[in-house]
Amino acid sequence: MRQDVYNWLKETEYDIHPNVLMNITGRDFRGIFQHLICLLDPEWPFDMDKKLDDQVIPPLQALHYPFAGQIDLKWLAAPGAQYSWPSLLGMLHWLAEMGKARLHYLESKDPTLQDEEDVPAEFRSPHHHQALAFGHYIEAYEIFLQGADVYPEQEQRLEERYAKKDEQVVGDLQQHREKLTMVQEELKKLVEDPPPIQQLQKSNGYLKQDRVKFEECIRLYEERKASLINGIAREKADIEQAQNTLERLKAEQVRLADVVKVQNLSPEEVVRMNTEHESLTRDLENLKNKLADSARIIQKLEVSLGRKITEVEEALDAYTNLLSSLGLFPPLPPPLEDVDLKLELNSAAANPNALLGGADVREVVKPGLATVAEMKRIEKAQVEDKKTELENELDQLITACENMEEEVVEVMNKANALNDQADELREIAQREALAGNAEAARLERDLAQARTAAMTNGVGVKSRLQALQIAYREQVDKVTRLRDETVRAIIKNSSDIVEFKEEVQRQLRNLRDYAEAN
Repeated sequence: MRQDVYNWLKETEYDIHPNVLMNITGRDFRGIFQHLICLLDPEWPFDMDKKLDDQVIPPLQALHYPFAGQIDLKWLAAPGAQYSWPSLLGMLHWLAEMGKARLHYLESKDPTLQDEEDVPAEFRSPHHHQALAFGHYIEAYEIFLQGADVYPEQEQRLEERYAKKDEQVVGDLQQHREKLTMVQEELKKLVEDPPPIQQLQKSNGYLKQDRVKFEECIRLYEERKASLINGIAREKADIEQAQNTLERLKAEQVRLADVVKVQNLSPEEVVRMNTEHESLTRDLENLKNKLADSARIIQKLEVSLGRKITEVEEALDAYTNLLSSLGLFPPLPPPLEDVDLKLELNSAAANPNALLGGADVREVVKPGLATVAEMKRIEKAQVEDKKTELENELDQLITACENMEEEVVEVMNKANALNDQADELREIAQREALAGNAEAARLERDLAQARTAAMTNGVGVKSRLQALQIAYREQVDKVTRLRDETVRAIIKNSSDIVEFKEEVQRQLRNLRDYAEAN
């Protein structure tokens, strides 16, 4: 405890030796006591000419020391004695702790300090409002004591301070309006754009179509591969058969040549046989040429057929993509539950009627597409109606915002009217106060004259003196009452202004919440 007191005295720049508290004298105790009291109340009036006995109890009672009544003034004659020092040291320790608490409180910048310099730009605490009001009262009262009746600079400073406070609210409101506009644009974009699930379904449909197309291409290539393999096998067989036929013909030619050599044919028979042989050779060449032409024609027809099949496949792919983009894959909405609009190409079919697989084009596909087109037109009309309803709701919201702004302007006008009334009341109160002061001064002069007359004229005017004293007291009471009413009116007007600003803020918050909710 002694060390705490010593440390606090050193922190507060009090010159003290460490051994002073070990054996304290009356002079040192008086200096330490006055220093600790001044730390708590710098304006406490200590009289160096009076004894310490008369200046210990009053400040302790003023500071609400709980054991002030238990202090014996006889202890102050020898504060370092064993019977007095523990209690006096405890009292000094309590003063030191109170000084620490006061210093901590002053440095904490707590709103209850009501320091106008510590009021932030944006605040809601009533203590901050009271700090600004108190600072305004001090400045206005100083001007009032100088004889001024109006305080335009002080009021303008207070209005600028509240306007600075409201800048953040106005900025937040503007940001929320911009955010509302952005959200509305984003909502409009989301409403106009198809849902993401549709994009995913569309992509999924494309992928499935690509898969079907690739599988169909693979199937066609496999069929073409098998066809080519079979064609190659046939060609090999034909070549082998042609080689066998050629070998057989060569053997027949050799045999016939041997027969011709063996037989004695006449020249005419030889010429006839050669002519027949040449005729047969020409016929064989013609047949070979026709066969080659037929092969070329067949190859051209195969190429043309391939191109036609590719074009038909591309048309069917475009048709399938259109079905996917329109969401016309089974199951279809009523009344087309049992209808399948998909078409497939079977290029390997031998029957021309079996080339196009799926439902009948004339009997099923075309009527189904006509029904889907009618349904889409009805759906588009419904979407247009919903869009019109949303635009009407948006117009209603904009109208509500404009009405709220008009209400805010009306409330601002009412607040300005209240300020004007407060100014008029303050001017009236000031005029009445000046009149009351003049009347009080007149009564004081009359009272002084009455006293002078009483002293000269005796008891004869005593009743008149008493009447003047009573009138003087009544006038003083009236001036005091008017001053109190003026202060209350100013406080009430300030409170009304604060309530008005809070009401405006509440209305703006409600407007913002309503805009965000809708």
